Amino acid sequence: VQLQASGGGLVQAGGSLRLSCAAYELTFNSYTMGWFRQAPGKEREFVAAISWSGGSTYYADSVKGRFTISRDNAKNTVDLQMNSLKPEDTAVYYCAAGSGPYRSNLRTLAAGANVGSWGQGTQLTVSS
Repeated sequence: VQLQASGGGLVQAGGSLRLSCAAYELTFNSYTMGWFRQAPGKEREFVAAISWSGGSTYYADSVKGRFTISRDNAKNTVDLQMNSLKPEDTAVYYCAAGSGPYRSNLRTLAAGANVGSWGQGTQLTVSS
């Protein structure tokens, strides 16, 4: 499984940005997908997850109402639309795939317990 994240950059507080993750070498429409982030000096934390069908989503409280995760199973991509960005959203963002087809649910992926693959990370910097 290969995951390639893109779309990071520098944005002012209150702005928006969209991250995208392309997945290769997996039956994408059977994998739970998610986004995590790691700020300098902090541990990696969960951001958002989406079920294999796209019918269910789950968010960290810190981003609920501001971020939206979506997927396109025809294109093997999962996106993270980020609005109303804050300086505390500054981090390296990683996309993640569940441990196997139909193996991870939203909450286990969020807990980091069933992550099978990680992307390389893309940097988001939010200036105040």
